[in-house]
Amino acid sequence: MADKKQVEAITSMEEDFAQWYTDVVKKADLIDYTSVKGCMVFKPAGYAIWELIQKQMDERFKATGVENVYLPMFIPERLLEKEKDHVEGFAPEVAWVTHGGLAPLQERMCVRPTSETLFCDFYKNEVHSYRDLPKVYNQWCSVVRWEKETRPFLRSREFLWQEGHTIHATMEEAEQRTIQMLNLYADFAEEVLAIPVIKGRKTDKEKFAGAEATYTIEALMHDGKALQSGTSHNFGDGFAKAFDIQFTDKDNTLKHPFQTSWGTTTRLIGAIIMVHGDDNGLVLPPKVAPVQAVIVPIRQQQEGVLEAAGRIKEALTGKGIRVKIDDTDKSPGWKFAEAEMRGIPVRVEIGPKDIEAGKAIIARRDTGEKTECAIDALADTAAALLDTIQHDMLERARARRDMQTYTATTKEEFEKLFAEKSGFVRAMWCGDVACENEIKEKLSVTSRCMPFEQEKISDVCVCCGRPAQKLVYWGRAY
Repeated sequence: MADKKQVEAITSMEEDFAQWYTDVVKKADLIDYTSVKGCMVFKPAGYAIWELIQKQMDERFKATGVENVYLPMFIPERLLEKEKDHVEGFAPEVAWVTHGGLAPLQERMCVRPTSETLFCDFYKNEVHSYRDLPKVYNQWCSVVRWEKETRPFLRSREFLWQEGHTIHATMEEAEQRTIQMLNLYADFAEEVLAIPVIKGRKTDKEKFAGAEATYTIEALMHDGKALQSGTSHNFGDGFAKAFDIQFTDKDNTLKHPFQTSWGTTTRLIGAIIMVHGDDNGLVLPPKVAPVQAVIVPIRQQQEGVLEAAGRIKEALTGKGIRVKIDDTDKSPGWKFAEAEMRGIPVRVEIGPKDIEAGKAIIARRDTGEKTECAIDALADTAAALLDTIQHDMLERARARRDMQTYTATTKEEFEKLFAEKSGFVRAMWCGDVACENEIKEKLSVTSRCMPFEQEKISDVCVCCGRPAQKLVYWGRAY
Protein backbone atom coordinates (compact mmCIF):
# COMPACT_ATOMS: atom_id res chain seq x y z
CA MET A 1 0.00 0.00 0.00
CA ALA A 2 1.40 3.42 -0.96
CA ASP A 3 2.39 5.80 1.82
CA LYS A 4 -0.71 7.91 2.56
CA LYS A 5 1.16 11.16 3.05
CA GLN A 6 2.90 10.80 -0.30
CA VAL A 7 -0.38 10.10 -2.13
CA GLU A 8 -2.16 13.05 -0.51
CA ALA A 9 0.50 15.39 -1.93
CA ILE A 10 -1.33 15.23 -5.28
CA THR A 11 -4.58 17.11 -5.82
CA SER A 12 -7.35 14.77 -6.98
CA MET A 13 -7.99 15.06 -10.72
CA GLU A 14 -11.73 15.14 -10.03
CA GLU A 15 -11.26 18.10 -7.68
CA ASP A 16 -9.02 20.21 -9.94
CA PHE A 17 -7.63 18.62 -13.10
CA ALA A 18 -5.29 21.51 -13.92
CA GLN A 19 -3.78 21.46 -10.43
CA TRP A 20 -3.55 17.66 -10.53
CA TYR A 21 -1.55 17.94 -13.75
CA THR A 22 0.82 20.54 -12.28
CA ASP A 23 1.25 18.45 -9.13
CA VAL A 24 2.15 15.34 -11.12
CA VAL A 25 4.63 17.19 -13.34
CA LYS A 26 6.38 18.68 -10.32
CA LYS A 27 6.21 15.81 -7.83
CA ALA A 28 7.21 13.16 -10.38
CA ASP A 29 10.29 15.34 -10.90
CA LEU A 30 9.75 15.78 -14.66
CA ILE A 31 10.21 19.50 -15.01
CA ASP A 32 11.02 22.68 -13.12
CA TYR A 33 10.28 26.33 -13.68
CA THR A 34 13.02 28.85 -14.44
CA SER A 35 13.65 32.58 -14.13
CA VAL A 36 12.89 32.80 -17.87
CA LYS A 37 9.11 33.17 -17.93
CA GLY A 38 7.44 30.44 -19.97
CA CYS A 39 10.57 28.31 -20.30
CA MET A 40 11.11 25.05 -18.42
CA VAL A 41 13.94 22.82 -17.27
CA PHE A 42 13.55 19.23 -18.40
CA LYS A 43 14.79 17.26 -15.41
CA PRO A 44 16.36 13.81 -15.98
CA ALA A 45 13.09 11.90 -15.44
CA GLY A 46 11.28 14.09 -17.96
CA TYR A 47 14.04 14.26 -20.55
CA ALA A 48 14.50 10.47 -20.41
CA ILE A 49 10.90 10.04 -21.63
CA TRP A 50 11.61 12.40 -24.53
CA GLU A 51 14.80 10.46 -25.36
CA LEU A 52 12.80 7.23 -25.61
CA ILE A 53 10.16 8.93 -27.79
CA GLN A 54 12.88 10.41 -29.97
CA LYS A 55 14.78 7.13 -30.35
CA GLN A 56 11.77 5.04 -31.32
CA MET A 57 10.22 7.68 -33.56
CA ASP A 58 13.52 8.32 -35.31
CA GLU A 59 13.85 4.62 -36.10
CA ARG A 60 10.41 4.69 -37.72
CA PHE A 61 11.30 7.82 -39.71
CA LYS A 62 14.47 6.28 -41.08
CA ALA A 63 12.62 3.12 -42.10
CA THR A 64 10.66 5.34 -44.53
CA GLY A 65 13.80 6.92 -46.02
CA VAL A 66 14.04 10.03 -43.82
CA GLU A 67 17.49 11.59 -43.26
CA ASN A 68 18.29 13.88 -40.35
CA VAL A 69 19.76 17.36 -40.87
CA TYR A 70 20.18 20.48 -38.77
CA LEU A 71 19.55 24.06 -39.89
CA PRO A 72 20.28 27.34 -38.06
CA MET A 73 17.97 28.67 -35.37
CA PHE A 74 18.01 32.21 -36.79
CA ILE A 75 15.86 33.31 -39.73
CA PRO A 76 16.51 36.66 -41.48
CA GLU A 77 13.38 38.80 -41.62
CA ARG A 78 13.44 38.95 -45.43
CA LEU A 79 13.14 35.15 -45.62
CA LEU A 80 10.25 34.99 -43.19
CA GLU A 81 8.34 37.61 -45.19
CA LYS A 82 8.54 35.80 -48.53
CA GLU A 83 5.48 33.64 -47.85
CA LYS A 84 2.64 36.01 -46.90
CA ASP A 85 0.21 33.58 -45.23
CA HIS A 86 3.03 31.91 -43.33
CA VAL A 87 4.44 35.09 -41.81
CA GLU A 88 0.98 36.38 -40.89
CA GLY A 89 0.23 33.12 -39.09
CA PHE A 90 3.37 33.28 -36.95
CA ALA A 91 3.90 37.03 -36.53
CA PRO A 92 2.26 37.30 -33.07
CA GLU A 93 4.53 34.58 -31.64
CA VAL A 94 7.91 35.50 -33.14
CA ALA A 95 10.88 36.40 -30.93
CA TRP A 96 13.27 38.84 -32.62
CA VAL A 97 17.03 39.26 -32.31
CA THR A 98 18.05 42.87 -32.95
CA HIS A 99 21.65 43.04 -31.67
CA GLY A 100 24.80 41.01 -32.08
CA GLY A 101 26.76 41.78 -28.96
CA LEU A 102 26.49 45.56 -28.55
CA ALA A 103 26.05 46.34 -32.25
CA PRO A 104 22.58 46.62 -33.85
CA LEU A 105 22.05 44.09 -36.63
CA GLN A 106 21.60 45.44 -40.15
CA GLU A 107 18.65 43.06 -40.49
CA ARG A 108 16.79 41.67 -37.51
CA MET A 109 16.43 37.91 -37.25
CA CYS A 110 13.79 35.78 -35.62
CA VAL A 111 14.47 32.74 -33.49
CA ARG A 112 12.86 29.95 -35.48
CA PRO A 113 9.20 29.34 -34.68
CA THR A 114 9.35 26.69 -37.45
CA SER A 115 11.80 26.18 -40.31
CA GLU A 116 9.88 26.15 -43.60
CA THR A 117 11.55 29.33 -44.83
CA LEU A 118 15.06 28.11 -43.96
CA PHE A 119 14.46 24.83 -45.73
CA CYS A 120 13.21 26.70 -48.79
CA ASP A 121 16.37 28.82 -48.82
CA PHE A 122 18.40 25.60 -48.53
CA TYR A 123 16.43 23.76 -51.24
CA LYS A 124 17.04 26.59 -53.71
CA ASN A 125 20.72 25.61 -53.86
CA GLU A 126 20.11 21.90 -53.36
CA VAL A 127 17.48 21.13 -56.02
CA HIS A 128 18.16 21.69 -59.74
CA SER A 129 16.98 18.57 -61.57
CA TYR A 130 14.32 15.88 -61.18
CA ARG A 131 17.28 13.64 -60.31
CA ASP A 132 17.73 15.65 -57.08
CA LEU A 133 14.22 14.76 -55.92
CA PRO A 134 12.79 13.81 -53.55
CA LYS A 135 14.60 15.20 -50.51
CA VAL A 136 13.18 13.67 -47.31
CA TYR A 137 14.65 15.46 -44.31
CA ASN A 138 13.93 15.83 -40.61
CA GLN A 139 15.52 17.81 -37.81
CA TRP A 140 15.33 17.40 -34.04
CA CYS A 141 15.62 20.81 -32.44
CA SER A 142 13.94 23.44 -30.29
CA VAL A 143 11.74 26.29 -31.46
CA VAL A 144 10.56 29.50 -29.84
CA ARG A 145 7.01 30.85 -29.88
CA TRP A 146 6.19 33.74 -27.56
CA GLU A 147 3.08 32.24 -25.98
CA LYS A 148 1.03 34.40 -23.61
CA GLU A 149 -0.07 31.50 -21.41
CA THR A 150 2.18 28.51 -20.79
CA ARG A 151 1.85 25.10 -19.18
CA PRO A 152 4.59 22.45 -18.75
CA PHE A 153 4.98 20.24 -21.84
CA LEU A 154 1.71 21.44 -23.39
CA ARG A 155 2.68 25.01 -24.22
CA SER A 156 5.95 26.83 -23.52
CA ARG A 157 7.94 29.59 -25.16
CA GLU A 158 10.73 27.21 -26.07
CA PHE A 159 9.92 23.57 -26.73
CA LEU A 160 11.55 20.52 -28.26
CA TRP A 161 10.23 18.87 -31.37
CA GLN A 162 11.01 17.22 -34.65
CA GLU A 163 10.11 18.89 -37.90
CA GLY A 164 10.15 16.92 -41.12
CA HIS A 165 10.53 18.74 -44.43
CA THR A 166 10.30 17.05 -47.81
CA ILE A 167 10.31 18.24 -51.41
CA HIS A 168 8.96 16.31 -54.41
CA ALA A 169 8.57 16.45 -58.18
CA THR A 170 4.79 15.97 -58.15
CA MET A 171 1.78 16.90 -56.04
CA GLU A 172 0.85 13.23 -55.85
CA GLU A 173 4.19 12.31 -54.27
CA ALA A 174 3.89 15.14 -51.78
CA GLU A 175 0.37 14.09 -50.78
CA GLN A 176 1.47 10.48 -50.41
CA ARG A 177 4.30 11.50 -48.05
CA THR A 178 1.97 13.79 -46.09
CA ILE A 179 -0.46 10.95 -45.40
CA GLN A 180 2.34 8.43 -44.83
CA MET A 181 3.79 10.52 -42.01
CA LEU A 182 0.40 11.13 -40.43
CA ASN A 183 -0.20 7.38 -40.39
CA LEU A 184 3.25 6.90 -38.85
CA TYR A 185 2.31 9.32 -36.05
CA ALA A 186 -0.99 7.56 -35.45
CA ASP A 187 0.67 4.15 -35.25
CA PHE A 188 3.35 5.52 -32.93
CA ALA A 189 0.79 7.11 -30.61
CA GLU A 190 -1.14 3.87 -30.28
CA GLU A 191 1.70 1.31 -30.33
CA VAL A 192 4.27 3.19 -28.23
CA LEU A 193 2.36 5.78 -26.18
CA ALA A 194 -0.79 3.64 -25.77
CA ILE A 195 -2.87 6.67 -26.84
CA PRO A 196 -5.73 6.12 -29.31
CA VAL A 197 -6.16 8.91 -31.86
CA ILE A 198 -8.57 10.17 -34.49
CA LYS A 199 -6.96 10.81 -37.90
CA GLY A 200 -8.34 13.45 -40.22
CA ARG A 201 -7.99 16.71 -42.08
CA LYS A 202 -8.14 20.15 -40.50
CA THR A 203 -10.63 22.67 -41.83
CA ASP A 204 -9.19 25.61 -43.76
CA LYS A 205 -9.73 27.79 -40.70
CA GLU A 206 -7.58 25.49 -38.54
CA LYS A 207 -4.90 24.49 -41.06
CA PHE A 208 -1.22 25.47 -40.80
CA ALA A 209 -0.34 28.94 -42.10
CA GLY A 210 0.77 28.57 -45.73
CA ALA A 211 -0.42 24.98 -46.19
CA GLU A 212 -2.73 23.64 -48.88
CA ALA A 213 -3.94 20.96 -46.48
CA THR A 214 -3.20 20.03 -42.86
CA TYR A 215 -3.82 16.56 -41.44
CA THR A 216 -3.87 15.80 -37.73
CA ILE A 217 -4.05 13.14 -35.06
CA GLU A 218 -6.35 14.17 -32.20
CA ALA A 219 -6.24 12.53 -28.77
CA LEU A 220 -8.71 12.87 -25.91
CA MET A 221 -7.39 13.61 -22.44
CA HIS A 222 -8.83 12.21 -19.21
CA ASP A 223 -10.78 15.44 -18.60
CA GLY A 224 -12.47 15.25 -22.00
CA LYS A 225 -10.39 17.93 -23.71
CA ALA A 226 -8.74 17.28 -27.07
CA LEU A 227 -5.01 17.53 -27.69
CA GLN A 228 -3.59 17.92 -31.19
CA SER A 229 -0.79 15.38 -30.99
CA GLY A 230 0.86 15.53 -34.41
CA THR A 231 0.29 17.28 -37.73
CA SER A 232 1.31 16.73 -41.33
CA HIS A 233 1.03 19.47 -43.95
CA ASN A 234 0.92 19.46 -47.74
CA PHE A 235 2.23 22.82 -48.95
CA GLY A 236 1.64 22.26 -52.65
CA ASP A 237 3.99 24.49 -54.64
CA GLY A 238 3.19 27.73 -52.78
CA PHE A 239 6.47 27.94 -50.88
CA ALA A 240 8.45 26.92 -53.97
CA LYS A 241 6.91 29.78 -55.96
CA ALA A 242 7.47 32.28 -53.15
CA PHE A 243 11.14 31.27 -52.91
CA ASP A 244 11.62 30.70 -56.66
CA ILE A 245 12.65 27.05 -56.27
CA GLN A 246 12.66 25.35 -59.68
CA PHE A 247 13.93 22.11 -61.17
CA THR A 248 14.38 20.78 -64.67
CA ASP A 249 11.96 17.90 -65.17
CA LYS A 250 12.33 14.85 -67.41
CA ASP A 251 10.69 16.74 -70.28
CA ASN A 252 13.40 19.41 -69.98
CA THR A 253 11.00 22.10 -68.71
CA LEU A 254 11.38 24.16 -65.53
CA LYS A 255 8.85 23.35 -62.83
CA HIS A 256 8.16 24.24 -59.22
CA PRO A 257 8.47 21.32 -56.78
CA PHE A 258 5.93 20.40 -54.08
CA GLN A 259 6.67 20.39 -50.35
CA THR A 260 5.48 18.86 -47.10
CA SER A 261 6.14 19.45 -43.43
CA TRP A 262 5.22 17.33 -40.40
CA GLY A 263 5.93 17.55 -36.70
CA THR A 264 5.39 16.33 -33.16
CA THR A 265 6.57 17.92 -29.94
CA THR A 266 7.22 17.38 -26.25
CA ARG A 267 3.49 17.95 -25.71
CA LEU A 268 3.33 14.17 -26.28
CA ILE A 269 4.67 13.86 -22.73
CA GLY A 270 1.76 15.99 -21.53
CA ALA A 271 -0.58 13.67 -23.43
CA ILE A 272 0.90 10.62 -21.69
CA ILE A 273 0.34 12.26 -18.31
CA MET A 274 -3.24 13.34 -19.03
CA VAL A 275 -4.39 10.14 -20.74
CA HIS A 276 -2.90 7.58 -18.35
CA GLY A 277 -2.17 9.31 -15.02
CA ASP A 278 -4.17 8.86 -11.82
CA ASP A 279 -4.37 10.36 -8.35
CA ASN A 280 -1.17 8.56 -7.31
CA GLY A 281 0.86 10.19 -10.09
CA LEU A 282 2.24 9.09 -13.43
CA VAL A 283 1.28 5.86 -15.16
CA LEU A 284 3.84 5.33 -17.92
CA PRO A 285 3.41 2.98 -20.89
CA PRO A 286 6.30 0.50 -20.63
CA LYS A 287 7.73 1.44 -24.03
CA VAL A 288 8.49 5.00 -22.87
CA ALA A 289 9.16 4.32 -19.20
CA PRO A 290 12.82 5.19 -18.40
CA VAL A 291 12.63 2.58 -15.60
CA GLN A 292 10.34 -0.30 -16.50
CA ALA A 293 10.78 -2.25 -13.27
CA VAL A 294 11.91 -1.25 -9.80
CA ILE A 295 13.08 -3.78 -7.24
CA VAL A 296 12.25 -2.86 -3.64
CA PRO A 297 14.26 -4.94 -1.13
CA ILE A 298 12.37 -5.44 2.14
CA ARG A 299 14.52 -5.43 5.31
CA GLN A 300 17.49 -4.84 3.05
CA GLN A 301 19.87 -4.68 6.02
CA GLN A 302 19.44 -8.40 6.56
CA GLU A 303 22.01 -10.71 5.05
CA GLY A 304 21.32 -11.87 1.51
CA VAL A 305 18.48 -9.46 0.64
CA LEU A 306 20.44 -6.98 -1.46
CA GLU A 307 22.34 -9.85 -3.06
CA ALA A 308 19.03 -11.45 -4.09
CA ALA A 309 17.81 -8.11 -5.45
CA GLY A 310 21.01 -7.85 -7.48
CA ARG A 311 20.49 -11.30 -9.01
CA ILE A 312 16.91 -10.38 -9.92
CA LYS A 313 18.11 -7.16 -11.53
CA GLU A 314 20.66 -9.09 -13.58
CA ALA A 315 17.99 -11.52 -14.76
CA LEU A 316 15.57 -8.74 -15.73
CA THR A 317 18.29 -6.76 -17.49
CA GLY A 318 19.08 -9.90 -19.47
CA LYS A 319 15.54 -9.73 -20.86
CA GLY A 320 16.11 -6.17 -22.06
CA ILE A 321 14.12 -4.63 -19.20
CA ARG A 322 15.20 -1.21 -17.89
CA VAL A 323 15.46 -1.88 -14.16
CA LYS A 324 16.79 -0.32 -10.97
CA ILE A 325 17.04 -1.32 -7.29
CA ASP A 326 15.71 1.18 -4.76
CA ASP A 327 18.25 0.51 -1.99
CA THR A 328 17.81 3.91 -0.33
CA ASP A 329 17.30 3.98 3.44
CA LYS A 330 13.65 5.06 3.13
CA SER A 331 10.76 2.90 4.33
CA PRO A 332 9.20 0.33 1.95
CA GLY A 333 5.91 2.29 2.01
CA TRP A 334 7.70 5.46 0.91
CA LYS A 335 9.49 3.54 -1.85
CA PHE A 336 6.20 2.09 -3.10
CA ALA A 337 4.66 5.58 -3.21
CA GLU A 338 7.73 6.96 -4.99
CA ALA A 339 7.55 4.22 -7.62
CA GLU A 340 3.84 4.92 -8.12
CA MET A 341 4.42 8.68 -8.37
CA ARG A 342 7.04 8.14 -11.08
CA GLY A 343 4.80 5.74 -13.01
CA ILE A 344 7.19 2.77 -13.03
CA PRO A 345 5.16 -0.01 -14.71
CA VAL A 346 6.32 -2.97 -12.60
CA ARG A 347 7.46 -3.22 -8.96
CA VAL A 348 9.18 -6.29 -7.52
CA GLU A 349 9.20 -6.75 -3.72
CA ILE A 350 11.71 -9.16 -2.21
CA GLY A 351 12.42 -9.81 1.50
CA PRO A 352 13.94 -12.48 3.73
CA LYS A 353 10.75 -14.60 3.90
CA ASP A 354 10.31 -14.35 0.13
CA ILE A 355 13.88 -15.51 -0.46
CA GLU A 356 13.35 -18.44 1.89
CA ALA A 357 10.19 -19.41 -0.02
CA GLY A 358 11.87 -18.89 -3.42
CA LYS A 359 9.34 -16.29 -4.52
CA ALA A 360 8.79 -12.54 -4.81
CA ILE A 361 5.83 -10.16 -5.14
CA ILE A 362 5.30 -8.47 -8.51
CA ALA A 363 2.94 -5.49 -8.75
CA ARG A 364 1.43 -3.62 -11.71
CA ARG A 365 1.39 0.18 -11.61
CA ASP A 366 -1.57 0.51 -13.95
CA THR A 367 -4.02 -1.63 -11.96
CA GLY A 368 -2.27 -2.04 -8.58
CA GLU A 369 -2.65 -5.83 -8.88
CA LYS A 370 -0.10 -7.87 -6.91
CA THR A 371 0.83 -11.52 -7.51
CA GLU A 372 3.38 -13.96 -6.18
CA CYS A 373 5.98 -15.23 -8.59
CA ALA A 374 8.79 -17.78 -8.33
CA ILE A 375 12.12 -15.97 -8.31
CA ASP A 376 13.41 -18.20 -11.10
CA ALA A 377 10.44 -17.18 -13.29
CA LEU A 378 10.56 -13.44 -12.51
CA ALA A 379 12.38 -12.33 -15.65
CA ASP A 380 9.99 -14.10 -18.03
CA THR A 381 6.98 -13.04 -15.98
CA ALA A 382 8.03 -9.38 -15.88
CA ALA A 383 8.73 -9.29 -19.62
CA ALA A 384 5.30 -10.75 -20.40
CA LEU A 385 3.64 -8.46 -17.88
CA LEU A 386 5.14 -5.35 -19.49
CA ASP A 387 3.62 -6.39 -22.83
CA THR A 388 0.27 -6.96 -21.13
CA ILE A 389 0.39 -3.55 -19.42
CA GLN A 390 1.21 -1.83 -22.72
CA HIS A 391 -1.76 -3.52 -24.40
CA ASP A 392 -4.18 -2.96 -21.52
CA MET A 393 -3.32 0.74 -21.20
CA LEU A 394 -4.21 1.34 -24.84
CA GLU A 395 -7.48 -0.57 -24.55
CA ARG A 396 -8.51 1.29 -21.40
CA ALA A 397 -7.70 4.64 -23.02
CA ARG A 398 -9.65 3.63 -26.13
CA ALA A 399 -12.66 2.57 -24.08
CA ARG A 400 -12.62 5.84 -22.14
CA ARG A 401 -12.31 7.89 -25.34
CA ASP A 402 -15.20 6.02 -26.96
CA MET A 403 -17.30 6.51 -23.83
CA GLN A 404 -16.59 10.26 -24.04
CA THR A 405 -17.43 10.51 -27.75
CA TYR A 406 -20.97 11.62 -28.56
CA THR A 407 -23.08 12.20 -31.65
CA ALA A 408 -25.32 15.21 -32.29
CA THR A 409 -27.71 15.66 -35.21
CA THR A 410 -29.39 18.91 -34.17
CA LYS A 411 -28.19 22.27 -32.90
CA GLU A 412 -30.06 21.80 -29.64
CA GLU A 413 -28.51 18.39 -29.06
CA PHE A 414 -25.04 19.72 -29.97
CA GLU A 415 -25.25 22.63 -27.51
CA LYS A 416 -26.74 20.45 -24.78
CA LEU A 417 -23.90 17.95 -25.05
CA PHE A 418 -21.25 20.65 -24.67
CA ALA A 419 -23.16 22.18 -21.78
CA GLU A 420 -23.37 18.90 -19.87
CA LYS A 421 -20.54 16.65 -21.12
CA SER A 422 -16.84 16.77 -21.91
CA GLY A 423 -15.34 14.92 -24.85
CA PHE A 424 -15.60 14.69 -28.64
CA VAL A 425 -18.91 15.42 -30.35
CA ARG A 426 -19.43 14.08 -33.87
CA ALA A 427 -21.67 16.34 -35.93
CA MET A 428 -22.22 17.36 -39.55
CA TRP A 429 -20.98 20.69 -40.97
CA CYS A 430 -21.90 22.66 -44.08
CA GLY A 431 -18.33 23.77 -44.79
CA ASP A 432 -18.94 27.46 -44.07
CA VAL A 433 -16.34 29.08 -41.83
CA ALA A 434 -19.09 31.33 -40.44
CA CYS A 435 -20.58 28.29 -38.70
CA GLU A 436 -17.17 27.37 -37.28
CA ASN A 437 -16.77 30.89 -35.95
CA GLU A 438 -20.25 30.90 -34.42
CA ILE A 439 -19.65 27.58 -32.65
CA LYS A 440 -16.30 28.78 -31.32
CA GLU A 441 -17.66 32.12 -30.09
CA LYS A 442 -20.78 30.65 -28.51
CA LEU A 443 -19.45 27.41 -27.03
CA SER A 444 -15.62 27.80 -26.95
CA VAL A 445 -15.53 24.71 -29.16
CA THR A 446 -13.35 24.16 -32.24
CA SER A 447 -13.37 21.71 -35.12
CA ARG A 448 -10.71 19.13 -34.30
CA CYS A 449 -10.71 17.30 -37.63
CA MET A 450 -12.75 15.92 -40.50
CA PRO A 451 -12.05 12.19 -40.02
CA PHE A 452 -10.84 10.12 -42.93
CA GLU A 453 -13.62 7.64 -42.22
CA GLN A 454 -16.60 9.80 -43.16
CA GLU A 455 -20.19 8.97 -42.25
CA LYS A 456 -23.38 10.86 -43.02
CA ILE A 457 -25.09 10.93 -39.65
CA SER A 458 -27.56 13.61 -40.77
CA ASP A 459 -28.32 15.69 -43.87
CA VAL A 460 -27.93 19.14 -42.33
CA CYS A 461 -25.27 21.27 -40.65
CA VAL A 462 -25.47 21.16 -36.87
CA CYS A 463 -25.08 24.93 -36.75
CA CYS A 464 -27.09 26.50 -39.59
CA GLY A 465 -29.35 23.71 -40.85
CA ARG A 466 -28.13 23.99 -44.44
CA PRO A 467 -27.08 20.86 -46.40
CA ALA A 468 -24.15 19.11 -44.69
CA GLN A 469 -20.81 18.48 -46.40
CA LYS A 470 -18.56 16.82 -43.82
CA LEU A 471 -18.63 14.88 -40.57
CA VAL A 472 -16.48 16.74 -38.03
CA TYR A 473 -15.13 15.89 -34.60
CA TRP A 474 -15.67 18.94 -32.38
CA GLY A 475 -14.25 19.59 -28.94
CA ARG A 476 -12.67 21.90 -26.42
CA ALA A 477 -8.92 21.65 -26.66
CA TYR A 478 -5.62 22.40 -24.98
